[in-house]
Amino acid sequence: MTAVISTTDAASLFAQYSDRLVRYLSGVSGEREAARDLTQEVFLRISRSPIPVAPEDQLAGWLFKIARNVAIDHHRQRRRRPETDLGSVPEATRDAQQEMAIALQQALATLPDLDRDVFLLREVSGLSREEIASACDLTVDAVRSRIHRARLELRAVLAAPLAALRHERIGPSRKTRTP
Repeated sequence: MTAVISTTDAASLFAQYSDRLVRYLSGVSGEREAARDLTQEVFLRISRSPIPVAPEDQLAGWLFKIARNVAIDHHRQRRRRPETDLGSVPEATRDAQQEMAIALQQALATLPDLDRDVFLLREVSGLSREEIASACDLTVDAVRSRIHRARLELRAVLAAPLAALRHERIGPSRKTRTP
Protein backbone atom coordinates (compact mmCIF):
# COMPACT_ATOMS: atom_id res chain seq x y z
CA MET A 1 0.00 0.00 0.00
CA THR A 2 1.35 3.42 -0.91
CA ALA A 3 0.27 6.90 0.05
CA VAL A 4 0.23 9.68 -2.50
CA ILE A 5 2.88 12.30 -1.78
CA SER A 6 1.71 15.51 -0.21
CA THR A 7 3.51 18.80 0.16
CA THR A 8 4.18 18.22 3.84
CA ASP A 9 5.46 14.70 3.16
CA ALA A 10 7.86 15.95 0.49
CA ALA A 11 8.92 18.86 2.70
CA SER A 12 9.56 16.60 5.69
CA LEU A 13 11.54 14.15 3.55
CA PHE A 14 13.57 17.01 2.14
CA ALA A 15 14.24 18.42 5.61
CA GLN A 16 15.21 15.03 6.97
CA TYR A 17 17.33 13.65 4.12
CA SER A 18 18.57 16.41 1.82
CA ASP A 19 21.91 16.94 3.62
CA ARG A 20 22.61 13.21 3.69
CA LEU A 21 21.71 12.92 0.01
CA VAL A 22 24.01 15.80 -0.93
CA ARG A 23 26.90 14.18 0.99
CA TYR A 24 26.27 10.81 -0.66
CA LEU A 25 25.92 12.29 -4.13
CA SER A 26 29.02 14.46 -3.59
CA GLY A 27 30.97 11.28 -2.98
CA VAL A 28 29.52 9.66 -6.06
CA SER A 29 29.85 12.63 -8.41
CA GLY A 30 32.95 14.22 -6.89
CA GLU A 31 31.41 17.67 -7.14
CA ARG A 32 29.35 19.52 -4.55
CA GLU A 33 27.38 21.55 -7.12
CA ALA A 34 26.57 18.46 -9.17
CA ALA A 35 25.45 16.74 -5.96
CA ARG A 36 23.04 19.57 -5.22
CA ASP A 37 21.61 19.30 -8.73
CA LEU A 38 21.31 15.53 -8.39
CA THR A 39 19.57 15.94 -5.03
CA GLN A 40 17.03 18.21 -6.69
CA GLU A 41 16.53 15.54 -9.34
CA VAL A 42 15.89 12.97 -6.60
CA PHE A 43 13.19 15.11 -5.03
CA LEU A 44 11.71 15.87 -8.43
CA ARG A 45 11.34 12.14 -9.01
CA ILE A 46 9.86 11.71 -5.54
CA SER A 47 7.30 14.41 -6.24
CA ARG A 48 6.14 12.42 -9.29
CA SER A 49 5.59 9.16 -7.45
CA PRO A 50 3.78 7.93 -4.35
CA ILE A 51 5.76 7.61 -1.13
CA PRO A 52 5.50 4.07 0.22
CA VAL A 53 4.01 3.58 3.65
CA ALA A 54 6.86 1.82 5.42
CA PRO A 55 9.05 1.92 8.51
CA GLU A 56 11.68 4.66 8.46
CA ASP A 57 14.61 2.35 7.60
CA GLN A 58 12.73 1.07 4.54
CA LEU A 59 11.72 4.60 3.58
CA ALA A 60 15.37 5.71 3.74
CA GLY A 61 16.29 2.70 1.62
CA TRP A 62 13.65 3.67 -0.95
CA LEU A 63 14.87 7.26 -1.02
CA PHE A 64 18.54 6.32 -1.41
CA LYS A 65 17.64 3.75 -4.06
CA ILE A 66 16.22 6.63 -6.08
CA ALA A 67 19.39 8.65 -5.37
CA ARG A 68 21.54 5.74 -6.47
CA ASN A 69 19.58 5.44 -9.72
CA VAL A 70 19.96 9.19 -10.32
CA ALA A 71 23.72 8.84 -9.72
CA ILE A 72 23.93 5.92 -12.16
CA ASP A 73 22.10 7.98 -14.80
CA HIS A 74 24.49 10.87 -14.12
CA HIS A 75 27.53 8.61 -14.63
CA ARG A 76 26.11 7.26 -17.88
CA GLN A 77 25.61 10.79 -19.19
CA ARG A 78 29.15 11.79 -18.15
CA ARG A 79 30.61 8.81 -20.00
CA ARG A 80 28.82 9.98 -23.14
CA ARG A 81 30.22 13.51 -22.81
CA PRO A 82 33.47 13.49 -20.83
CA GLU A 83 34.50 16.65 -19.00
CA THR A 84 37.71 17.74 -17.37
CA ASP A 85 38.60 15.73 -14.31
CA LEU A 86 39.81 16.71 -10.85
CA GLY A 87 43.37 15.93 -11.80
CA SER A 88 43.42 18.81 -14.29
CA VAL A 89 44.12 21.38 -11.56
CA PRO A 90 47.77 22.45 -11.91
CA GLU A 91 49.90 20.83 -9.22
CA ALA A 92 51.48 24.14 -8.21
CA THR A 93 48.08 25.53 -7.16
CA ARG A 94 46.96 22.51 -5.12
CA ASP A 95 47.21 22.43 -1.35
CA ALA A 96 47.38 19.32 0.83
CA GLN A 97 43.62 19.23 1.34
CA GLN A 98 42.98 19.40 -2.41
CA GLU A 99 45.59 16.70 -3.00
CA MET A 100 43.87 14.44 -0.49
CA ALA A 101 40.43 15.13 -1.99
CA ILE A 102 41.75 14.24 -5.45
CA ALA A 103 43.43 11.09 -4.10
CA LEU A 104 40.21 10.08 -2.35
CA GLN A 105 38.10 10.63 -5.48
CA GLN A 106 40.55 8.61 -7.52
CA ALA A 107 40.58 5.84 -4.91
CA LEU A 108 36.78 5.75 -4.81
CA ALA A 109 36.76 5.52 -8.61
CA THR A 110 38.83 2.31 -8.42
CA LEU A 111 36.11 0.54 -6.43
CA PRO A 112 33.43 -1.45 -8.21
CA ASP A 113 30.30 0.71 -8.53
CA LEU A 114 28.22 -1.24 -6.02
CA ASP A 115 31.04 -1.37 -3.43
CA ARG A 116 31.58 2.37 -3.81
CA ASP A 117 27.87 3.08 -3.40
CA VAL A 118 27.57 0.85 -0.33
CA PHE A 119 30.66 2.47 1.22
CA LEU A 120 29.39 6.01 0.57
CA LEU A 121 25.91 5.21 1.83
CA ARG A 122 27.42 3.99 5.09
CA GLU A 123 30.34 6.35 5.67
CA VAL A 124 29.09 9.56 4.07
CA SER A 125 25.31 9.34 4.42
CA GLY A 126 25.27 7.42 7.69
CA LEU A 127 22.70 4.84 6.61
CA SER A 128 22.35 1.66 8.63
CA ARG A 129 23.23 -1.68 7.06
CA GLU A 130 19.52 -2.47 6.84
CA GLU A 131 18.81 0.81 5.00
CA ILE A 132 21.68 0.15 2.60
CA ALA A 133 20.46 -3.39 1.99
CA SER A 134 17.06 -1.99 1.10
CA ALA A 135 18.53 0.73 -1.17
CA CYS A 136 20.84 -1.64 -3.03
CA ASP A 137 18.73 -4.83 -3.05
CA LEU A 138 21.31 -6.72 -1.00
CA THR A 139 21.29 -8.77 2.16
CA VAL A 140 22.64 -7.21 5.35
CA ASP A 141 25.52 -9.71 5.28
CA ALA A 142 26.38 -8.71 1.71
CA VAL A 143 26.39 -5.05 2.78
CA ARG A 144 28.72 -5.83 5.69
CA SER A 145 31.06 -7.74 3.37
CA ARG A 146 31.10 -5.00 0.72
CA ILE A 147 31.83 -2.28 3.28
CA HIS A 148 34.71 -4.32 4.68
CA ARG A 149 36.12 -5.01 1.22
CA ALA A 150 35.81 -1.33 0.21
CA ARG A 151 37.62 -0.19 3.35
CA LEU A 152 40.47 -2.60 2.71
CA GLU A 153 40.81 -1.53 -0.93
CA LEU A 154 40.70 2.17 -0.03
CA ARG A 155 43.38 1.70 2.64
CA ALA A 156 45.62 0.00 0.12
CA VAL A 157 45.06 2.61 -2.60
CA LEU A 158 45.40 5.59 -0.24
CA ALA A 159 48.46 4.35 1.66
CA ALA A 160 51.00 5.95 -0.72
CA PRO A 161 49.25 9.36 -1.08
CA LEU A 162 48.79 9.58 2.70
CA ALA A 163 52.42 8.73 3.32
CA ALA A 164 53.51 11.38 0.80
CA LEU A 165 51.30 14.03 2.42
CA ARG A 166 52.61 13.14 5.87
CA HIS A 167 56.17 13.41 4.58
CA GLU A 168 55.46 16.82 3.00
CA ARG A 169 53.78 18.06 6.16
CA ILE A 170 56.62 16.98 8.41
CA GLY A 171 59.25 17.97 5.89
CA PRO A 172 62.75 16.61 5.62
CA SER A 173 64.28 15.54 8.88
CA ARG A 174 66.28 18.24 10.60
CA LYS A 175 69.79 17.63 11.68
CA THR A 176 70.36 18.27 15.31
CA ARG A 177 73.39 20.21 16.34
CA THR A 178 75.99 18.40 18.33
CA PRO A 179 78.10 20.41 20.79
